[in-house]
Amino acid sequence: MNAVANLQPAPMLRDSFIELPARERARSLLDAGSFRELLGPFDRIESPWLPLQGVVCQADDGCVIARGTIDGEPAVVAAIESAFQGGSIGEVSGSKIAAALELALRDCERGKIVRPVVLFETGGVRLQEANLGLAVIAEMQAAIVALRRHVPVVGVIAGMVGCFGGMSLAASLCSYLVVTKQGRLGMNGPEVIEQEAGIDELDANDRRRVWQLIGGEQRAATALADRLVDDDADTVRAAVRAAFVQGVPAAHRSEQVDLFLNRLAQIDPASVTPESMREVFNHHAGTDPRKEQA
Repeated sequence: MNAVANLQPAPMLRDSFIELPARERARSLLDAGSFRELLGPFDRIESPWLPLQGVVCQADDGCVIARGTIDGEPAVVAAIESAFQGGSIGEVSGSKIAAALELALRDCERGKIVRPVVLFETGGVRLQEANLGLAVIAEMQAAIVALRRHVPVVGVIAGMVGCFGGMSLAASLCSYLVVTKQGRLGMNGPEVIEQEAGIDELDANDRRRVWQLIGGEQRAATALADRLVDDDADTVRAAVRAAFVQGVPAAHRSEQVDLFLNRLAQIDPASVTPESMREVFNHHAGTDPRKEQA
């Protein structure tokens, strides 16, 4: 009897979204059985530049493009594979994402709404393809801005690589941004900041400090991300679906220039803390800056 009384309910098992490779992340967001990959590894569209620099290519260049449905509606998911070159964006991988978004835009302009999702797991442009990567990131950003007039563009930052460089700008252009605590979002990564400004500015090995400043929880608390979720495939999928149900926001973050400039003016660069950022960027917990300005 005592043994029965001491039994505790088994903890709920979760399927980690972060631990999934890019292809399975994309599959997990689409309705069961609807996944169809475009320009997959068997098409062997590889970077022509990496072999010239002694780098072994990956057959999909570290980017998975999948068509399918979300809640029965046509959708496209672009998933970046962090296991290849740190998820860096080169000419081929970036072109795949930009083209997928542009095709979705073409459909939307014809009255066929396609739901776009981008799974960001990237340090930014691939250094071996510098200018080519930067150019295609600009194309990607232009496509997001054009698409979001018709349909929400949903971004997800889940894994430990985070989202940096030009791709952080692309993520910030999304209509809605879903993040986990493990994710990070910033223009420059902590290693770059330490290298350029010195360890007194930021110790890249101080993981607690790094996540306090640019981690998913902080970004959500300062209204720079829209939804903080646990690392669970079902939870991430539910957040993405909820974003599409919510519809196109009345105004996107990138359209709130004066609001964010006013907030930045209240920050003292010499004494930035996670707490001061939260106080200035989100005066009331859960406040959406788009509603605040309205």
